[in-house]
Amino acid sequence: MQIWRHDEVATPGGTTSPVVLYSGEEGRVILVGFEPGQELGDHEVREHALLVPVAGFVDVVTAEQTIRAEPGTLVRLERAERRTIRSPSGARVLLVLAPWPGPGHYGPGELTAARGV
Repeated sequence: MQIWRHDEVATPGGTTSPVVLYSGEEGRVILVGFEPGQELGDHEVREHALLVPVAGFVDVVTAEQTIRAEPGTLVRLERAERRTIRSPSGARVLLVLAPWPGPGHYGPGELTAARGV
C-alpha cells in the first residue's frame, strides 16, 4: 500500500510545478496546484484523463461545454480532447492519466530514454 496526503504536498509556483505522485504502466497521478488566476491553457494529452478537484474549484472548458468542477466532482476527458483548465480563486486538482504513457505519447526511442533504460 502507498499513501499520499495531497494537502501535505507542496506545489510551489502552482501550475508551473505539478507533482507526480505515482507513475506506472496502468496510469500516472499528478497533483496540480493552481494559484488564483492560473490556468493550464488549451492542451490535450494522449491518455484518458480523470480530473478530481480536492480543494477550491476549476473551470474545465472544452469545445462542447464549460463546467465548474469542485471537490466531489469527477471529470473524465477523452484522449486528445482539447481543454483549458483554469481557477479564478486557486485550487488543487488530482489528475489521473491512463494508461501511462498513452499510444503516441512518446516517439520512437523516447520511451526508453524517458524510463532511463
